[in-house]
Amino acid sequence: RRGRLGREGRASLCSFLLGASVAALPLLLGSSPALLAGPGLRGRLALALHVAGVNAALLLLYPRPLYKIAVRACFLGFAFGCGLLLSGGRSAWRHFGWYICSLSLFHYSEYLVTAINNPHSLSLDSFLLNHSFEYNLAALSSWVEFTLEKLFFPELKQITWLSTVGLLMVIFGDCLRKAAMLTAGSNFNHIVQNEKSDTHTLVTSGVYGWFRHPSYVGWFYWSIGTQVLLCNPICVVGYALASWSFFRERIEEEEITLIHFFGEEYLEYKRKVPSGLPFIKGVKLEL
Repeated sequence: RRGRLGREGRASLCSFLLGASVAALPLLLGSSPALLAGPGLRGRLALALHVAGVNAALLLLYPRPLYKIAVRACFLGFAFGCGLLLSGGRSAWRHFGWYICSLSLFHYSEYLVTAINNPHSLSLDSFLLNHSFEYNLAALSSWVEFTLEKLFFPELKQITWLSTVGLLMVIFGDCLRKAAMLTAGSNFNHIVQNEKSDTHTLVTSGVYGWFRHPSYVGWFYWSIGTQVLLCNPICVVGYALASWSFFRERIEEEEITLIHFFGEEYLEYKRKVPSGLPFIKGVKLEL
């Protein structure tokens, strides 16, 4: 039921927090928060033991169907905790830590909000970890660019004001997307629907009064913001172009379906409210 966490959602939340508890290791070890960036094997061994212990706990706590959910949520929580550790102190990897926190929280919150909002559509795919080959390639490209530029142009990765701008873009984009998901309720689905259900309604209130596609607007600026945060000039341009092209095609596909579902009601809404993305007007189709 919407507004309540079922057992899948509860298992994911507990597992995410269990994974994120890795951020408490410096307190237990009496070491610097920049545990991952520091020298020595003590911190690495502690991380390995933490992973092994948490995974053993998940295996004992959950049957296999829930374990599949729990281990993914725990992995994202662990990544979030490691991001916090990298963000600590004045580590040269501090901004990459911000990025890891942003990335892991985005993917986990996609699952959690779906569990709250539309549990009937909930699946392992709701984490969006296997979104597409292109998405994974884009992420890999950003890590490669960051690493190479950090090696050859380290000063480029220490522009704190620019990374802060990127972080604000990430926060704005993710909050807008989650607000769109919560506002749409059970009408929101990660997969474009080709058949109208009995409960499917046209949502025009809240953030949908600002933009026709606020979840795409949020994701668009979140994705670009991650690269501004990393000070990745090549990927900033690449992400902007790739995201714009993807969402232009996705919006046209979705609007054909929405016009089929709602007819003149949607066309009237389309005339009044912009798509929210630059130079994207949506499908050019009239009744």
